Amino acid sequence: MTQSRISRRIGSITESATLAVDAKAKALKAAGRPVIGFGAGEPDFPTPDYVVAAAVAACADPRWHRYTPAGGLPELKEAVAAKTLRDSGYSVTAGQVLITNGGKQALYNAFATLLDPGDEVLLPAPYWTTYPESIRLAGGVPVEVMTDETSGYRATVEQLEAARTERTKVLVFVSPSNPTGAVYTPAEVKAIGEWAAANGLWVVTDEIYEHLVYGNAEFSSMPVLVPELADRCVVVNGVAKTYAMTGWRVGWMIGPADVVKAATNLQSHATSNVANVSQVAALAAVSGDLSAVEEMKVAFDRRRLLISGMLDAIPGVACPTPEGAFYVYPSVKELVGRSLRGTVIESSAQIAGLILDEVEVAVVPGEAFGTPGYLRLSYATSDADITEGVGRMATLLAEAH
Repeated sequence: MTQSRISRRIGSITESATLAVDAKAKALKAAGRPVIGFGAGEPDFPTPDYVVAAAVAACADPRWHRYTPAGGLPELKEAVAAKTLRDSGYSVTAGQVLITNGGKQALYNAFATLLDPGDEVLLPAPYWTTYPESIRLAGGVPVEVMTDETSGYRATVEQLEAARTERTKVLVFVSPSNPTGAVYTPAEVKAIGEWAAANGLWVVTDEIYEHLVYGNAEFSSMPVLVPELADRCVVVNGVAKTYAMTGWRVGWMIGPADVVKAATNLQSHATSNVANVSQVAALAAVSGDLSAVEEMKVAFDRRRLLISGMLDAIPGVACPTPEGAFYVYPSVKELVGRSLRGTVIESSAQIAGLILDEVEVAVVPGEAFGTPGYLRLSYATSDADITEGVGRMATLLAEAH
């Protein structure tokens, strides 16, 4: 019998659809094509000057040319604990913080630390593409809980309870949401947290978009509203979205001390410490005020109304107005079955392909997020690109019949 060159565990991983779309768009752009990309979720603003200055100074300091503790710089862990209390009212110690290589490693660490093979994880869909892959890598079984635009893409306690079995160990909770921009109300967060606590479940809650909420929407942290859940809750966060630092790769996980210690042991073998220069930059970011994100929010708020209004006006497209993050998640289900430029549309993935090929606009199909029939567009891009890109889409999709 011939052995596979790639292990089953790694061979089963799918490429990140969002990064793949972004890479294709950038390659076309580099080749001189006028591509407009709505694929990757990253602010189009530069990292704040004072953060960059801290990194430049760190480069010249021999202290940061050496290994540092695998779990993170002690001063950064203290600063993350202080920032968490300031921003969400959650009181934690530095010993409950692990600094990671971005939010993705925080998630991987959390699932690897909590899950044994066969443990089930409730995963509301649409979901960010990395969640199910991280769960499976840890031996867990993602159990999708479907939501749609009729509920504002928010799962209910009743839906979660219907999906719970004796093998359920963890709930993944994300608000504000990637990919939908949905924000749960404080009452909904509290109800779900109390349900999880009553059933002895763990909750992994991703708070990376905590500061990006608009209108009357309100961010709330589950372990703050449900203190009895704190001993079974892991919070994932980072500097990427708040401070326009996606490329610096600094995130963190916060949880019970024993879980964080175990995850730190894992990280000590996987990567050791996060790059010191990036950690020093993150220290400057979380220790400073929130003026950088407030400036970005003004632009994001304007753009969310622009893009959702333009998309919703396209016949066959239904686009709820998002309340958080920087994504819209329009339904294109009505377009499936129609004909467009000689092709019968069979899926949202096909629609995304046609949009890229015909009008050179990059969007991510809903298949990547567990819900066919939708597209995800990031509006963390310029007003001009939104107007031009969605305008091209409107012209093309108007031909569908």
